[in-house]
Amino acid sequence: MLRSRWRAGPAAGAQGPVLVAITEFTARNPLHLPGIARAGFALAREWDDLEGAVGVWLWAEPGRRRTGSVSVWTGERAVRGFVRLPAHVAIMRRYRGRGSLSSATWTAERFDEREIWRTAYRRLSRAPEGAAPRP
Repeated sequence: MLRSRWRAGPAAGAQGPVLVAITEFTARNPLHLPGIARAGFALAREWDDLEGAVGVWLWAEPGRRRTGSVSVWTGERAVRGFVRLPAHVAIMRRYRGRGSLSSATWTAERFDEREIWRTAYRRLSRAPEGAAPRP
């Protein structure tokens, strides 16, 4: 699994519980992966302005046509704000019919970069193709 560097958000110093979200997109056609990856990196450039964003990793398994993110938030309200972001809505509409999308969330007692990635990696590694594991 390939993974981007951690990209801290404006709420990087958040104390207390955080909400972790895993997203996974499995493309039907491997030719769609470059466009999906470019869209993900373009969206990540908006990260610095997202209220409640603690940080994010982008990940990919090109051989399995899977790509996604592991993002950390201060709570549900922050995630909902991101989901409604016009750039996010546009990406979702553009790629909706080109594969399958799944997501899962959980709450961590505190932000611990290593532990959160370890848990996310474990969940993604045992996920059946096209479905992110449930908490």
